[in-house]
Amino acid sequence: MTNLSEKELAALNDSLSEEGLLVKKFQMLASQTQDTEISNKFMEISKRHQKHYNDLYSLLK
Repeated sequence: MTNLSEKELAALNDSLSEEGLLVKKFQMLASQTQDTEISNKFMEISKRHQKHYNDLYSLLK
């Protein structure tokens, strides 16, 4: 793991929290819409944010 400053760790933690919330938000929106096309788009966006989350998390290893 790269040595990160407290400020960098705090920013990374904030970003992880935001990405995690976006994943959940778009999954919820996908489950609540009746339009398949819109639901698929929301799931696509959710997966993109999950990738962002995973990429950020990998910086902690």
